[in-house]
Amino acid sequence: MDFHTLCVHGCDGRYDSTGAVSVPIFQSATFAHPGVGQSTGYDYSRSQNPTREYLEHTLAALEGGTDCIAFASGMAAAAAMMELFSPGDHLVVADDLYGGTHRLFAHFSKKNGVMFTSAHTLEEIGDAVTPATKAVFIETPTNPMMQVIDIAAVSRITAKHGLLLIVDNTFLTPFFQKPFALGADIILHSGTKYLGGHNDTLAGFLVTKDADISGKLRFIAKTTGGCLSPFDSFLIIRGIKTLAVRMERQQESSARIARWLTEQAAVTAVRYPGLETHPDYEISRRQASGFGAMISFSVKDEETARQLLERVRVIQYAESLGGVESLITYPMLQTHADIPEAERLKKGIDGRLLRLSVGLEAAEDLIGDLSQALGQSAPPCRREEHSERNPAAAPVPGGSQSQS
Repeated sequence: MDFHTLCVHGCDGRYDSTGAVSVPIFQSATFAHPGVGQSTGYDYSRSQNPTREYLEHTLAALEGGTDCIAFASGMAAAAAMMELFSPGDHLVVADDLYGGTHRLFAHFSKKNGVMFTSAHTLEEIGDAVTPATKAVFIETPTNPMMQVIDIAAVSRITAKHGLLLIVDNTFLTPFFQKPFALGADIILHSGTKYLGGHNDTLAGFLVTKDADISGKLRFIAKTTGGCLSPFDSFLIIRGIKTLAVRMERQQESSARIARWLTEQAAVTAVRYPGLETHPDYEISRRQASGFGAMISFSVKDEETARQLLERVRVIQYAESLGGVESLITYPMLQTHADIPEAERLKKGIDGRLLRLSVGLEAAEDLIGDLSQALGQSAPPCRREEHSERNPAAAPVPGGSQSQS
């Protein structure tokens, strides 16, 4: 079945006899037993719920996996994944990771006795493997520096040493990238992002292809209880229906915006895998069918970065990514604020770096908004300027920021 069709119709499961086109929301915590020792297949929603099961089967099919476990957030999924490991176990991890993942590893997994080595190149990944190593964890493209990691090459290393390969596929989704086909064992998603696509709900997923790993993760999920609710499952199901068309449109706009950014005097670097000047362009072409809709770029100084964040009107200065609304983020103060400053600066996450998630607005409007925010044209009206709200009362960069 074509990917577009699978997004719309999902898995083959049917859960009622009414002919409802939309999957019903089974908003029930518990399910009655037909008799002693008998079950409908659903007992308690922490273990399984029909709405969530439909979603899990759909995403497993989209990724080409055998099972999927849905969680209340991407970080809940990552935390459950780390319960696969024991004190003394060692993981090799990419040196450019989402700040929340770094926070989990540094403040919780290390406390629980799991050891980590960060690696940048394939050679460094191979050299970091020890007898205690159990897995390699990567995200590609990386957040926020947009590095592309050769999944197939890493899988050859993990296969040689009998390790798990875990890939965060949030940025490209199964529409553009299929990590299982390249040798991955577990795929992680923040479903809050492109899978949901509307900036309106949190979700996380672990997709597997091995029954033994799946069984362990389901036991962990049932025991720790970070399951996705029926209503949030419904919202993600609804979001997936338009995943393919959203990804196509957002990528098209991103390519135009990335090229425009390269021509701006105030912009000193543009990181988008779809640019032929990107150092990992050929790897991206080889292992993915598209480049996605995330752009990181650096401006000439911190003053310019803050000015841009304060002046954008169509683009919204907010955390998260992957939704229909374009969002711009200041990694230094937001997504990667918990990384120690020296380490953060070494990665290039400084006061000049901005991360742009391109939404479904017209590319011309987004380019126009960036242009005026850089001081190249007069700004359009803010939406709140049409009401009695005072724009001056809005929070400005440098104040208290969320660090989710």
